[in-house]
Amino acid sequence: MGKTSSTVKNRYNQKAYDRMEIVIPKGRKADISAHAQSKGLSVNGLVGELLRADMNMSEEEWKRKPDEE
Repeated sequence: MGKTSSTVKNRYNQKAYDRMEIVIPKGRKADISAHAQSKGLSVNGLVGELLRADMNMSEEEWKRKPDEE
């Protein structure tokens, strides 16, 4: 994978996704990673799934941009 490929991916990610940072108690990172892995998910996937469920959104609604509604 060359530099161009990474540049293209980074540019796409900036257009398609927002980034957020969360803060958790020191020492919980490994627990959260293990929990996500036990469900077959990445930490990001687990957070997204939990938020989507809490917001009562379908996967389609979750992936749709708010201005597309």
